[in-house]
Amino acid sequence: MRYYIAILVGAVLANNFVLSRFLGCCPFLGVSKKTDTALGMSGAVIFVMTAASAVTWCLDRWVLQPCGLGYAHTLAFILVIAALVQFIDIAMKRFLPPLHAALGIFLPLITTNCAVLGVAELNLKDHRPFLESVFFSFAAALGFALALVVFSGLREKLALANPPRAFRGVALALVTAGLLALAFMGFSGMKV
Repeated sequence: MRYYIAILVGAVLANNFVLSRFLGCCPFLGVSKKTDTALGMSGAVIFVMTAASAVTWCLDRWVLQPCGLGYAHTLAFILVIAALVQFIDIAMKRFLPPLHAALGIFLPLITTNCAVLGVAELNLKDHRPFLESVFFSFAAALGFALALVVFSGLREKLALANPPRAFRGVALALVTAGLLALAFMGFSGMKV
């Protein structure tokens, strides 16, 4: 149990994929203007990252490795991620049209979100067992969601501020993201 708590704390706080590894920055910056869209994107990323890791682990262990196709794992992983994102896109369009419209182009960009592929690759590289692989992926997705929601809350508050002209828009968002990354770096020396 302690091992899984260490994985959770490490993936969410100390080794956050967005703020420590800098993976998934496109949706992090693009969908973070409003907390509602950040929450919707977080839910989609949690589902896709967790499901993709489970499917890619099985695909690699039961199909690619036995058939000697280990070299094609990145291509196979991208296809799995793309299929899962397509499923999410169709489901959101059907059941949550306002959220689907708010996410716009950023929902299909989960396909190219390097954090999703990065988690699957890390699971493969570290030779994690299935349950640990899925749990690590879920924890990494929670870390992505936490960073995205906190950042969107900060951006909503900063939208009400009157910064100097040089800091308006993207510049202020990047400075805020950098400060948030520094804040999360404080967790890197934490012992669980």
